[in-house]
Amino acid sequence: MSQNAIKRLYLMQVGSMPEYQIPIVCYLVQTNDGKNILIDTGLPAVIPEEGSDFENGQDMIAQLASIGLTPDDIDTVISTHYDIDHAGRHAAFTKAQYVVQRVHHADAATNPRFAANRPQWDQPMERIRLVDGDVELLPGLELIETSGHVPGHQSVLVRLPNTGTVLLPIDAVPFSAGFTRDLQDDGSNPDAQAIHVSTVKLLDRVEREQIGLVIFGHDAEQWQGLKTLPEFYD
Repeated sequence: MSQNAIKRLYLMQVGSMPEYQIPIVCYLVQTNDGKNILIDTGLPAVIPEEGSDFENGQDMIAQLASIGLTPDDIDTVISTHYDIDHAGRHAAFTKAQYVVQRVHHADAATNPRFAANRPQWDQPMERIRLVDGDVELLPGLELIETSGHVPGHQSVLVRLPNTGTVLLPIDAVPFSAGFTRDLQDDGSNPDAQAIHVSTVKLLDRVEREQIGLVIFGHDAEQWQGLKTLPEFYD
C-alpha cells in the first residue's frame, strides 16, 4: 500500500435519542495534504415529524467552525447511509463530493424509509460518487460494504499514524454488545442474517489486522470515554 494519507480523526456528537440515551455522531478525517472528509452529517437542523425520537445537540457546522472550518472547506462526504440521523445535513456541503454505495443510493430512490430526508441526500449526480463494495478511497481510508441495517450500508476504516487503525462500524454494529459472532436472532429483524454476515466480516477484519480501536455508532457508554472535538485521534 502507498504511503498513508491520513493525519487525524475528529469525533462529534451532534444530537441524541433522549428516550434511549443514544448519541448521534459524525466524524471528520483530515489528510496530510489538507483535505477535509466528513463521515456522515448528523441530524437535520429542523427535525421532521418522522424523526421525533431525535433531538439536536451542538450543531455540527458550529463544531466545525470551532476548529476553523466552514462547509465550503469540506471536500468529501462519506455517506454511510441515508437515515435521517446520518444524512441530515448533506445539503449544507455544496462544494463536496458525496461517496455512497451504488446499491444504497438506488434503494433509497423508492424506499419510503428515506423519503423525509430526500432533500438532503438527493444531490446532483455529478457530485455523487457511487462505489461498489469494499473500496480504498485513499491510502489509509477504506470503505467496507456492510449491508444489513440497510441495503448498501458502509463502514469505514481509518489508519492513523500514531493511534493505528480505527474501525467505524457505524450502524452495522451500533453497540459494542452486538460485536459478537454469537448474537442470537430473536426473529424480530427480517435482515438479521445480513446483519450477522456484516458483523462477522468486521470481526474477521479486526482479528486479522489486530485493530485496537473500534468506535461503535451509537454506544453511549463507550462515547463517554472517547476524545471528542476539539480533541482528536492522530
